[in-house]
Amino acid sequence: MGGAADDQLLSFDEISKHNKKFDCWLIISGKVYDVTPFLDDHPGGDEILLMATAKDATDDFEDVNHSEEAVGMLKSYHIGNVDTNTLPGKQYNQTSADGSAQKRKSAPKSLEIFQFLVPLLIVGIAYALYHFSREN
Repeated sequence: MGGAADDQLLSFDEISKHNKKFDCWLIISGKVYDVTPFLDDHPGGDEILLMATAKDATDDFEDVNHSEEAVGMLKSYHIGNVDTNTLPGKQYNQTSADGSAQKRKSAPKSLEIFQFLVPLLIVGIAYALYHFSREN
């Protein structure tokens, strides 16, 4: 492709509106792809792609371990770049006008610990209920 469209900076809100079978955009590694024409041809089905809309789909894409051919195909669907300042809940390094790197705040450590402990607590309670119900 190449050109002005590739350099277009798109907000997360704008990208999120394109989340339907007839209009499907994905964010992968900071780039925006209009994959609408590929939905019917995607080996995993169109639902997989539609579930990856309205979020940063980089992890989803990388977790599948796509072939080099699949990665190369992305170039033909590239329509611009995401404005990382508009992504919700992500931490990105931004370079200011003077060239110094600035880091956006990430979630507090207490929230990260809470997200880890809640599932453990649920499993512990379930085990206790199971164990005590068997004794009776």
